[in-house]
Amino acid sequence: MGKKIALACEVCHSRNYRTEKNPSISDRIEIKKFCKRCNRHTIHRETK
Repeated sequence: MGKKIALACEVCHSRNYRTEKNPSISDRIEIKKFCKRCNRHTIHRETK
C-alpha cells in the first residue's frame, strides 16, 4: 500500500486528483490530466 498524495494543476494550482504513490519512488510525480477549472489537459504535479 502506498502513500496518498494530491496532484495540483500547474496552471491554476487546483488540487483536483488524489492517488497513491509507491514509497520507494523519491521523485515527484508529473502526469498530464484534465483540469475541470482550466477546461483543458494540463500537467499535474505532486504536492507536499
